[in-house]
Amino acid sequence: MKYTLGIDIGTFESKGVLADQTGKVVAQSSTPHKMLVPQPGWAEHRPDEDWWGDFVTITRDLLAQSGVAASDIAAVAASAIGPCMLPVDAEGRPLMNGVLYGVDTRAHAEIDLLNAEIGEGTILDRCGNALTSQSVGPKILWLKRQRPELYAKTARVLTASSYLTFRLTGEYVIDHYTAANFSPLYDVTTQDWCDDLAPDIIGLEKLPKLMWSSEIAGEISDAAAAETGLAAGTPVLCGTIDAGAEALSVGLRAPGDMMMMYGSTIFVIQRTSERVTDPALWYAPWMFPGEHVSMAGLATSGTLTHWFRDQFASDLDTDTAFATLTEEAAASPPGAKGLLVLPYFSGERTPIHDPHAKGVIFGLDLTHTRADIYRAVIEGIAHGTAHVIDTFRDAGQAPLRVLAVGGGTKNGIWLQATSDIGGVPQVISRSSVGASLGDAFLAAVAVGLATRDDIQTWNPPEQVVEPVSHPAYDKAGPLFRALYTQTRDIAHALGAP
Repeated sequence: MKYTLGIDIGTFESKGVLADQTGKVVAQSSTPHKMLVPQPGWAEHRPDEDWWGDFVTITRDLLAQSGVAASDIAAVAASAIGPCMLPVDAEGRPLMNGVLYGVDTRAHAEIDLLNAEIGEGTILDRCGNALTSQSVGPKILWLKRQRPELYAKTARVLTASSYLTFRLTGEYVIDHYTAANFSPLYDVTTQDWCDDLAPDIIGLEKLPKLMWSSEIAGEISDAAAAETGLAAGTPVLCGTIDAGAEALSVGLRAPGDMMMMYGSTIFVIQRTSERVTDPALWYAPWMFPGEHVSMAGLATSGTLTHWFRDQFASDLDTDTAFATLTEEAAASPPGAKGLLVLPYFSGERTPIHDPHAKGVIFGLDLTHTRADIYRAVIEGIAHGTAHVIDTFRDAGQAPLRVLAVGGGTKNGIWLQATSDIGGVPQVISRSSVGASLGDAFLAAVAVGLATRDDIQTWNPPEQVVEPVSHPAYDKAGPLFRALYTQTRDIAHALGAP
């Protein structure tokens, strides 16, 4: 029996699985870490502690749990939060903390500058994506403008997954799916790096080599073997973003399939038959040549529930707090007794792409309880998600099948509210392990232990959540969107220096 190892580095937690060639998970492990917020609008991880340290800890735990010999592991694949921005020196040593994906909005001035210099239409046409807080190019320009001493020492700019692959193999690589988020440095037509749009951001030689997620980047080095317990020479895949691996884990395969990831943010990936150009959505080549996806994401979802727990439920036991809060919220009716929450606590990504948006709890009176407010928080995230689904519909890409995955699917109120407000059934697969299982599956495909269709046996569908109509949601939907429009100027003024 041969095995594959998959490890995923998330926003607040890293997870890993060891699976045999039939898809049976023989061991799984996880370890928490923190998202650092050194100032409003910033979000960071420590690359050696939170990324590589977690990888080493989980790998050793999986080997110890399973008793599997390292020599029986046929391949290793890793995914991670992305797209990130990590400058490293000539030896591959990090020069600063990793700057996270769209939840980090520090580069809004650079986005405005690049849009003015290049033109928003040109960027969308060449890069397939409008510049947003999800884009890595403006964050590299932020580094150049705001941290020139670190920029001068930068030999490579990596993401979380490419840093892991470097630590494992010594190779600087990045997958096309991740690279498409480097606008305006990636041309989606040529599927290659480009510097003609913005020649002054960084030299292309400082960007990693482009590969497909399903390709093998190298082998476990002697140094990595000594740290992780893996066998030197074991094949290592290029790696990818966690959401991509998560989508693979629940069977996203055909055009019209939409993956809905319930994590620290809501992230959506939909397979399309061709490239979709829409300024509200992100585009990327998929993990395999010749395939396309469109994407969207909220800025705060699970992160917002964590904030609520920490600020308003400190009386509850941390291990059971979410279960208790959900039980309380179940006693509040749909519509949370007239409350509306804008979940824009870190600005917002899709579809409004407003880094200056603010969180709002609206409609409070003296009869409202913690249960009502927590339910309204969950429903606010669901309203934001429905806005995303409608954006896909408006782009001519109404989902044919929605595949839900992630820790948030364990929250029945959140799951049902998303179906009810968004008007879509959601398919839940047997395993909610998520991205790390997708990594293990991708590794199995890469070395010939599985085919892509085998995901149906690795992780078959098990449940469908059907939408239910509620008059309270019908009323609240338009009001949710109007609340943002009517408070936007106030929110921007509050955030102004």
